[in-house]
Amino acid sequence: MEDLRLDALPGVGPVTTKKLSDAGIHNIMDLIVRGPVELAEITGMDKDTAANIVEKARQALVEGGMISKDFVSATEVYKRRQEIGKITTGTECLDLLLDGGLETQGLTEVYGEFGSGKTQFCHTMCVTVQKPKEEGGLDGTVLYIDTENTFRPERIVSIAKAHGMDPEKALDRIMVARAYNSAHQTLILEEASHMIQENNIKLLVVDSAVGLFRAEYLGRGTLSVRQQRLNKFVHLLVRIAETYNCAALATNQVMASPDVFFGDPTRPIGGNVVAHTSTYRIYFKKSGKKRIARMVDSPHHPEQEVIFSLGDAGVIDPDSDTKKKSTKTAKSLKVESADPEINVESKSDSGVDADSKTEDIPEDSE
Repeated sequence: MEDLRLDALPGVGPVTTKKLSDAGIHNIMDLIVRGPVELAEITGMDKDTAANIVEKARQALVEGGMISKDFVSATEVYKRRQEIGKITTGTECLDLLLDGGLETQGLTEVYGEFGSGKTQFCHTMCVTVQKPKEEGGLDGTVLYIDTENTFRPERIVSIAKAHGMDPEKALDRIMVARAYNSAHQTLILEEASHMIQENNIKLLVVDSAVGLFRAEYLGRGTLSVRQQRLNKFVHLLVRIAETYNCAALATNQVMASPDVFFGDPTRPIGGNVVAHTSTYRIYFKKSGKKRIARMVDSPHHPEQEVIFSLGDAGVIDPDSDTKKKSTKTAKSLKVESADPEINVESKSDSGVDADSKTEDIPEDSE
């Protein structure tokens, strides 16, 4: 957009514009995302100059109606909240938990042990965000930051087919960035703003957000440095989601707390840094073949649990598999009852009409 150019700001000439561009800041919105402290660090400016430029950028966005004013009434806040987009999960149970779906302008953190369905949830959201708005999507694309090498395009294909979508188009609208270390992971996010604008990205996925930080910073001696850099990463993720009106979804690993003698000892990694930054925090846990999702922290959602399952369509409602199995059973029974020899045997052996017998079978099987 023309009005978002850096040189459109008063006092920002060609020299400053080049310095900002070399530092990875390409438009006014990038200045808001990065902030004055980081701007001073990456450009070598003094803090007062950096703060002045960021303040001019904020005023320009306020005048353009892209961000809210300093003081607004609660009514205006409520109206803006009504314009926030929501991405359906494709399930009734998880949509109920999230009050309609995954929200834009916020960070949703999903944590749980291995195999609890976190990555499957991410894959499902990559497909549902591409649906048109009338079907619960945002007709947008996805940026998927993969830190654990768990992204599988085969799952996208099967989920897209299950939702009645073209698999090739679904894959084309997902951009995957493989992060190899925590510094690379942060760099990808810092360079993402230009791509978000150009490609209409509406969902930003980080799977997992803390894994690389956890692997690189070992021992208590490095805990302070790790938390500071992790804090920078998750805050940058939130600012991008708010500034560019996209949904941010991050998965998190867990650990077992040894001081818990009763109850669930599972605790998410990242401590209070991640806990306070996440807008919504959801806990996934196994329950046999099913999964349980619990809303742990939210500004307005009630703390409740729902049950979901995993299938060809990614995350699914728990009764979806049962319906499919009962449908297959009913079909096979119809085929058997259509065989005259089986009907004759059924009559001669029990003296009961075969049709009435096949009607009783599905009820027994349920």
